[in-house]
Amino acid sequence: MAKIGIFDSGYGGLTILDAIRKNLPGYDYLYLGDNARAPYGTHSFEVIYRYTLQAVQYLFEQDCALVILACNTASAKALRTIQQVDLPLLNGETMKRNVLGVIRPTVEAVPAITKTGHIGILATPATVSSESYALELEKISRQLVVTQQACPMWVPLIEAGEHDGDGADYFVAKYLQEILAKDPQIDTLVLGCTHYPLLQKKIAQQLNNEIQIISQGTLEADSLKDYLSRHPEYRDQLTQGGTCLYLTTENADRFSQSASNFIGEKICAQHITL
Repeated sequence: MAKIGIFDSGYGGLTILDAIRKNLPGYDYLYLGDNARAPYGTHSFEVIYRYTLQAVQYLFEQDCALVILACNTASAKALRTIQQVDLPLLNGETMKRNVLGVIRPTVEAVPAITKTGHIGILATPATVSSESYALELEKISRQLVVTQQACPMWVPLIEAGEHDGDGADYFVAKYLQEILAKDPQIDTLVLGCTHYPLLQKKIAQQLNNEIQIISQGTLEADSLKDYLSRHPEYRDQLTQGGTCLYLTTENADRFSQSASNFIGEKICAQHITL
């Protein structure tokens, strides 16, 4: 049974999985959260690359033909090396495999949304330091002005289930004030981490209505649908049983409870070791 694998360092990739399943409900999915080693955003390139490669290898071993890195940090730090160096070695004779990220589909949507051409990127320290968003946006248009802001406290708050609490308000306001102080002309903010949609309501409350917030779920789902239509060599391998399995490197019961809150659907995860 050839599946679509969705990988994230924690729970954030569930926002991507949820959007993809709504857009492409017929396929079989396997979600893997490396929660035991999350968050990835403060790790070095070498560590992020090693952890991500281990997850990709595991998902390939579980018969995933496509793996989506539903993690901006992994997409920024590890995707290119895995595609160029490791993928040729990982592709087997019986199944054609590929690894895709979430950054490119996001930046492709930006030019049609911004009016001022001033873009803000809210992301983990690792994604910010990689300059991935700035570089990809420059490829699309050199006229765009890109300002980045690392938000190191957001993922820990979300992973701890504190994103709805009053304590999150301080850190949401802090990082928004910092990025808008750098460039008051920003009219489009990209949530450059798949965890951040869980803070989107609080983010919107801090902003005026003239600033657009770009969340990645729908964009990634549309991009994957288009990719499969253009690449029948992958699409035709995938089975369509409508199933979805959940794996985690942390305690399965804890993950199941937290993940159920993320997607509003009761799930039962299995523990694995990478």
